[in-house]
Amino acid sequence: MQKTPKVSFTEAILVLLMMLIIMGTGVIGFGISPQIPVLLVIALVMLWARIKHFSWEDIHKGITEGVTTGIVPLFIFILIGVLISVWIAAGIIPSLMVAGFKMLSVQWFVPSVFLVCALIGTSIGSAFTTISTVGIALFGMGTTMSLNPALVAGAIISGAIFGDKTSPLSDSTNLASAIADADLFKHIKNLMWSTIPAFLVSLVLYAILGHNTSSDALTKVSTTVNVLSGHFWVTWWAILPILAMFVCAFLKIPAIATLMINIGIAVVMIFIHDPAMSVQKLVTMMETGYVAHTGNQAVDTLLSRGGITSMMSTVSLIIMTLSLGGLLMKFDLIQIAMDPLVKRLKSDGSLVTAGIFGGIAVNLFVGEQYLSTILPGKAFKKPFNDHGLDNLALSRVLEDGGTVINYLVPWGVASSFAAGTLGVPTLAFLPFCFFSLLSPVFSILSGFTGIGLKRLPEKTTAE
Repeated sequence: MQKTPKVSFTEAILVLLMMLIIMGTGVIGFGISPQIPVLLVIALVMLWARIKHFSWEDIHKGITEGVTTGIVPLFIFILIGVLISVWIAAGIIPSLMVAGFKMLSVQWFVPSVFLVCALIGTSIGSAFTTISTVGIALFGMGTTMSLNPALVAGAIISGAIFGDKTSPLSDSTNLASAIADADLFKHIKNLMWSTIPAFLVSLVLYAILGHNTSSDALTKVSTTVNVLSGHFWVTWWAILPILAMFVCAFLKIPAIATLMINIGIAVVMIFIHDPAMSVQKLVTMMETGYVAHTGNQAVDTLLSRGGITSMMSTVSLIIMTLSLGGLLMKFDLIQIAMDPLVKRLKSDGSLVTAGIFGGIAVNLFVGEQYLSTILPGKAFKKPFNDHGLDNLALSRVLEDGGTVINYLVPWGVASSFAAGTLGVPTLAFLPFCFFSLLSPVFSILSGFTGIGLKRLPEKTTAE
């Protein structure tokens, strides 16, 4: 029987540091897309594994096991690409923009964006869906008003993350509670100790930074409304797909089925508005995206998007990050690097802080949202319980250090999706993604002050 090679703490640290240097230099230093740096990192880990005499079977198994966990998200991304194109063609996104211009205040647009995305995200439990549907419409409105695109994107993403984080329908929220063995609804309630302060401070910052006093904003809005009304089917029927999302969420219909139902409704709307639409043209649009021809460059740029091919860059990144994550889990590199640190932690504040930075580290090393919850969850569960901290304390740390941070990592799956969907680079919207930046801060403060930090009953505390 072949012995499993032993990996030392020093080796694990060196490999992880090399990974971080390669990805940071490529994406931040040279400004290239994250796919190639991640591919180089996978090659580095495979080379190291062979030098350590791990078998090719182990390497292939790590990749396979990693990718298997992401099959459903991969399919969801493909469906979102189709959804964006048919929502534009059916006039749903243009209708949302026109309605939004009439209802939302130009002066207080940015904080309104944050609130709307938070509400919709909480209702449907998906940050990705919120960003790729209502988010696109709100982004178009913001750019029309000559607001900073990065600020508007930050407000959209922050609101979507808040909704995703606090919804019982969210995959990431369910995962965090499951990994920590915490009740889902108690977990969501306990999240509020860090989530509400982060939400309120974010709202104030968006109100201050997003206050729009531009005198020509209303003129630009009027021009855009005329362009949209003249070239798209702007109708109140556009509310149907939105209602369908809420109904599916209420009935707890899975994301894949929800997206397919929504795509079906949009396709029916397209044929109602344009009976002459050919099947070939519709299929091409679903594959390669909708292309707007309004004559207004700003509107054309904004509403020429979607399609399966537009998601392939993100899909390829997911496959590679999942493969990398599978290799790291197979060889226990992150676990080995974390263990010595975890054993030295004594205070509540240090444990919580380490848990937060553990999630941040996994995001930086792997760029995959689910693994940033799973790996720290496994590493910190026993230390948290041994120190008398409840599973709810851990589940909140996993959300505040893992789930929300993936949107800030340039090679992260979530950030790449948001950047590609809204057309704003991660490093541009990062400083304005206040909710993601503040959540770990308030979580750490809770750890050191004890406010909102759940502890085990005295009789069950480990000796």
